[in-house]
Amino acid sequence: MSGGRPPWMEKPTRTGLFLKGLVLVLVVAAVAYPLLGVIGTSFASQSDIIRSPGLVLWPDHPTLEAYRTVFSGGVVTHALLISVGVTLVGTATSVLVTIGMAYGLSRREVTGSRFILMTALFTMLFDPGIIPKFLTIKELGLYNTLASLVLPTMVSAFNLVVLRSFFMNLPEELYDAAKVDGAGDLRTLVRIVLPLSKAVIAVISLFYAVTYWNAFFNAMLYLSDNDKWPLSMVLRTFVLQGQSLEGASAGEALAPQQAVQMAVLVIAVVPILCVYPFLQRYFTKGVLTGAIKG
Repeated sequence: MSGGRPPWMEKPTRTGLFLKGLVLVLVVAAVAYPLLGVIGTSFASQSDIIRSPGLVLWPDHPTLEAYRTVFSGGVVTHALLISVGVTLVGTATSVLVTIGMAYGLSRREVTGSRFILMTALFTMLFDPGIIPKFLTIKELGLYNTLASLVLPTMVSAFNLVVLRSFFMNLPEELYDAAKVDGAGDLRTLVRIVLPLSKAVIAVISLFYAVTYWNAFFNAMLYLSDNDKWPLSMVLRTFVLQGQSLEGASAGEALAPQQAVQMAVLVIAVVPILCVYPFLQRYFTKGVLTGAIKG
């Protein structure tokens, strides 16, 4: 390639553009079809489900009976509130702790920062196992409490490394100027570092939020009280295992079982889909920052 431009800088041919468009259409169809099928089935009537053996893409007799059934007993509503609370509290706590740790580990003058970083990386590479984690949670008095859904997964080593790499690649002159002006570490972090880190913080916030929202394994291990189950655990129990929603009203028989299951799935997916568009403009920039500078 002496004297030539790299392949990615060449103008694409019509055949190349057609192939790229075809692949994009196939990918979008592969993602959209099951999603639209789930949404359509949640609005389907009994006759629509009988007529279509699988997912109902477009119901001929749309009805909200499945959603009335889901919310009539209060099980999903209560689990939804728990999931929202755990996600908000967990995400805020995780982001704050990760920012503090990443900033401290990014400063070379902090004693023992390398040891702490290696310890965090060790937890990412080697999992202690289910039984030791369960015994630790029980000995700390966190068993059957909502805190067990947040504290064991408060800090992600991956997010910590990404944020630390971003802080380390900020110009050192910014930190020196802050010191000359008499700013301490906390003021430097809040007034200088964080305003420059909106993209990467938005990305790790989204990662944490999705993790807390979809997590069911900790709930399955550490929560013995069904009233404390988050929505992900209710979704797993009801949709995958086929159990009925306890506490639902007598009107449950009016809605097909498959439609009710898909309605619960839609309720679990919609909140994250609503949050993502607001963070999308930061997502690409934040991920590329962590990938290139990390």
